[in-house]
Amino acid sequence: MDYSKTVYLPKTDFPMKANLSQREPDILKLWEKIDIYKKILEKNKGKKFYILHDGPPYANGHIHLGTALNKILKDIVVKYKSLCGFYSPFKPGWDCHGMPIEHQIFKEIGKKKNEVDILNFRKKAGNYAKKFAEIQKEEFKRLGVFADWENPYLTLSPSYEADIIKAFGNLFLKGYIYQTYKPIFWCITCETALAEAEIEYYDKKSPSIFVKFKVIDDKGIGLGENTYFLIWTTTPWTLPGNTGIALNPDFKYLLLENNGEKIIIAEKRMEDISKIIGKELKVLKEFKGNQLEGIICKNPLLERKSRVILADFVSGEEGTGCVHTAPGHGEEDYYAGIKNGLEIISPVNEKGQFTEEVKEFEGINVFKADNLIIEKLKRENYLVRSDEIIHSYPHCWRCKKPVIYRSTKQWFLKIDHNDLRKNMIDEIKRVKWVPPEGENRIGSMVSLRPDWCLSRQRLWGVFIPVFYCKDCGKAVITEKTIENIYNFVKKYGSDIWLEKKEEEILPERFSCPYCGGKSFRKEMDILDVWFDSGVSHIAVLKEENNLRWPSDLYLEGSDQHRGWFQTSLITSCGIFKKAPYKTVLTHGFVVDGYGRKMSKSLGNVITPDEIIKNYGAEILRLWSVFENYQEDIRISDEIIKNVVNGYRVIRNTIRFLLGNIYDFKKEEEIPYDKLFEVDKWAIERLKLLKKNVIQHYENFAFNKVFEEIYNFCNISLSSFYLDYLKDRLYTYSKNSIERKSAQTVLNKILLTLLILIAPILSFTAEEAYQFIPTEKKESVFLEDLPPVEEPDKNILERWDRFFEIRKLVLKKLEEKREEKLIGSSLEAKVIIKCDNKMAEFLNSFYKINTLFIVSEVEILNDNNFEIIVEKTKNKKCQRCWVYFPEVGEDKEFPDLCRKCISVIKKDCFV
Repeated sequence: MDYSKTVYLPKTDFPMKANLSQREPDILKLWEKIDIYKKILEKNKGKKFYILHDGPPYANGHIHLGTALNKILKDIVVKYKSLCGFYSPFKPGWDCHGMPIEHQIFKEIGKKKNEVDILNFRKKAGNYAKKFAEIQKEEFKRLGVFADWENPYLTLSPSYEADIIKAFGNLFLKGYIYQTYKPIFWCITCETALAEAEIEYYDKKSPSIFVKFKVIDDKGIGLGENTYFLIWTTTPWTLPGNTGIALNPDFKYLLLENNGEKIIIAEKRMEDISKIIGKELKVLKEFKGNQLEGIICKNPLLERKSRVILADFVSGEEGTGCVHTAPGHGEEDYYAGIKNGLEIISPVNEKGQFTEEVKEFEGINVFKADNLIIEKLKRENYLVRSDEIIHSYPHCWRCKKPVIYRSTKQWFLKIDHNDLRKNMIDEIKRVKWVPPEGENRIGSMVSLRPDWCLSRQRLWGVFIPVFYCKDCGKAVITEKTIENIYNFVKKYGSDIWLEKKEEEILPERFSCPYCGGKSFRKEMDILDVWFDSGVSHIAVLKEENNLRWPSDLYLEGSDQHRGWFQTSLITSCGIFKKAPYKTVLTHGFVVDGYGRKMSKSLGNVITPDEIIKNYGAEILRLWSVFENYQEDIRISDEIIKNVVNGYRVIRNTIRFLLGNIYDFKKEEEIPYDKLFEVDKWAIERLKLLKKNVIQHYENFAFNKVFEEIYNFCNISLSSFYLDYLKDRLYTYSKNSIERKSAQTVLNKILLTLLILIAPILSFTAEEAYQFIPTEKKESVFLEDLPPVEEPDKNILERWDRFFEIRKLVLKKLEEKREEKLIGSSLEAKVIIKCDNKMAEFLNSFYKINTLFIVSEVEILNDNNFEIIVEKTKNKKCQRCWVYFPEVGEDKEFPDLCRKCISVIKKDCFV
């Protein structure tokens, strides 16, 4: 008789095979067909809201691993919260203005800023942004991300642009916004002002020079002829803008003799300056810093005076203690210049070239002029020493080129107006930061941040809604002008600023509130793109969008502590006095297997599309949580292979569970109190899994969610329970209590496991869910997360003790297998010598041999604990493969055990 036909082998004809990249599109079609996003919202309608506000990625190219990681993490949170019963709509968005897109359009058309028709250029930029928003939308959907894809928010939409106008007007009328001539970061390549958040720091080689400033009026102190203040700078090009020398009022300064001249430096710098000059310097006089205030020196490059001032920021750690001060080229210099009435000069144009104020170097790029300036200083005996240093220097975030500090007239948001900074710091303390160190990071940044430079000299963005009176020259903005602009922009979009004349946009019969003038011109600068995204909480989190303010969660990369988290906080506290988020979660950056940044030049770039084609989006989703995503996340072929191996353990477990409940019906479920003890243990272990996994989800510890589920599948199930169950599932009678008890538990485990993995392994959970034989909903995402139940500690502790003994048994079995005494563990007889207490414990387990997956277990009382493995002398049952003494007793079935004979007769296999 062919006994393979008498066992109940698992069903294997469902398509849960390793062909994810082919199967996933079918699952996407299922979700689209049933409109899963809408169904989830309908299921939870009327319940408590949970709003994750999507920070907008730039619509300027295909998604990369960083944007994929970010959207997957957000999707995990939203799906988890939805399964928990929260009403959690997710409105995706795109940042559509600003330099990244403008830069791309200039590249495509091959023209410069002053060569284009602005309206035509803006239409091209808008079309480009819309095209890539659509492309990215499809790419995000391919990742299995659920969202309101038909109604995303775009920062270029008229309604959004109108909200930008309204927010600016609100802040202006509250006194936060002002215009002034002030040094700001300026990109000479992009020809625009930059905010702090748009600056990146890289190493740069710069000159390091020591320069003498000759004293021309010592204010009666008696310094004598040929006296110089010695300064140090790494930006020779800023020397034409020098109008002051800053000293620390509390430092001691020395008048030193040097080759017939006298130089003044701080005493703290004496030793280092002596080494630089190359000899011991004789001290002629000593002064306190505040004694030297007001002394007049000559600028070594121009016919301009430089006055000695006092400033607390002067350090004794580097330089000379005499700080070159150019108020038009640095923030500290600027404030020191304002305080001391220094002239503010910035003789550099928008291209980074010297203007006619510096005749000798007019038209020359400032960085190229460095060497020319050094040569002149050397010729005229003002140069003491010239070297080069490599130091951290500010660069433009877009073109990656070095920037300069340049004084121009710009619009700013004042961070200290109306206690805004204090309000922000107080709100930071109220917000939950994940990880917790995020609080200190953003807190320290906010405490030190300068005023926000809002204006940009670019073409693609929302124009600053300000008019200038042609009669008095003052900037004009009122509630009425903002209301008019808001209404026009909401109806026509921000291009209306160019399409209509001033008098068409202004209120009827409008006159200047300062002088009564009737003639106006429009501001042509645009708003910083960070202002666009910084007001997204106002533009998006509205009840009309089915959302709520403030959001429950912001989730972005850790670089957003100085970017979107901060700009959102500024606008929110400025307008509402409250943070726009309750929790902020950050993730790290994607790097290669060696921890290096992804770079085309290094050839280490991996795209999401590559992974999806080779492995499926599910592997990308699992990679996103495979390690602690709050640190930098590594990726390489080797790492992906590890992710695939981890995935297979979970997938194979699900296949086993599905395959063994194919004929199970809900009405066949066995009550808990009638389950076998080992099955009760599996239920309690499942409760522990639920408890731990839900706790990890709540803490956003998604890598620990995966670890818990992986260990449950690999250790608790595959290595023990499922292996043990095979005999009961395959060889016992079809409707026996042994088989139905097992199927009851497997069914519970499967459904719970699929719901728990669904936020992360969405495709796998859905695919398996569709093959569950018992009654189910349209989708696994329409299920509810099973409630947390406290597991029975007594059962778990009892079985933990058993597993410790089982480990020892397995070790002995492996030793005998290596010695070739046995092959299969079923060939073994295990003898356990132990004391009465342990013997009683072991004998309390039903059919303990089946738990060890051996044919015989003998427990002997002995004070010395020992495990002995022998080869069984029994005969093998050809149906269940277990060795029994009775095999051969039945003449009809001479090669079967009593149990198998009974099943064959009962289930009519004869």
